[in-house]
Amino acid sequence: MLSENSSGSVLLVDGMALLFRGYYATSSSGYIMRTETGVPINGVYGFLKYLLDAIQTFKPSHVVCCWDMGSKTFRTEKFEAYKANRGPAPEELIPQFDLVKEVTASFNIPNIGVVGYEADDCIGTLARTYSPLTKVQILTGDHDMLQLVNESTEVIIMKKGHSNYMVYTLETLMEEKSLTPAQIIDLKGLTGDTADNYPGVKGIGEKTATKLLNEYQDIGGILENLASLPKGVRAKIEAELEMLHLSRDLATIRLDAPVACALEDCGWAMEREKVIAKFEEIAYKGLIKLIG
Repeated sequence: MLSENSSGSVLLVDGMALLFRGYYATSSSGYIMRTETGVPINGVYGFLKYLLDAIQTFKPSHVVCCWDMGSKTFRTEKFEAYKANRGPAPEELIPQFDLVKEVTASFNIPNIGVVGYEADDCIGTLARTYSPLTKVQILTGDHDMLQLVNESTEVIIMKKGHSNYMVYTLETLMEEKSLTPAQIIDLKGLTGDTADNYPGVKGIGEKTATKLLNEYQDIGGILENLASLPKGVRAKIEAELEMLHLSRDLATIRLDAPVACALEDCGWAMEREKVIAKFEEIAYKGLIKLIG
């Protein structure tokens, strides 16, 4: 049974990260779970399994789920190739995009998303709103989110295996990456991001970028000291200055997306009967086992 004790915190959930992870974790053998009417359900099932485990583990008092709202955003307007390396969603996952939001709503968890922005921007904006008021924890598999860590915001990275998390605070981020949250953005500016399909500075890897940031603090400091850099590194940066600045901009999570959700509207309060009614409507008995 899900614990009702809470730590007085808000859990911001990266919905697509959990849905895709749930889909691939349950379909890797080729078997797709389906409802009694034949609708694929494995992504929703995996999503719920991850979500409820995180709620049980971290015991938030408030929960919000944020979603991407299509592939076109202000980032694709700035750089057409942004995320263009990603193929279409698996056919069996497509009908689950709306269904997972219905299921999330049945738990009284708000679904937040806005066209033109990514879920990351919604999470960043809400984290900035909530962090002066309460502890914030961000549940994701996306290391880009590490830029949002601060004194009252932690990023929980889901790792392989059930109930396996790495919780990043300012201290653990510095211990593991030797970087501050702000330097995570500069790191992406220098190295790019193969998953999001922007190049950064060709030939600059994470090790070199981290060394430069440790020495010169940020991209501004690096550019002011170009003359002091090894000739090869300097040449690479000078050849890619425009892409360096563009990559940094693409990596920056916006904190001013047009989204809002009052804390009183996202209190974690599961109504068992409401959830079971939705599960019965979906007609997949395996879901009920997830709520104990």
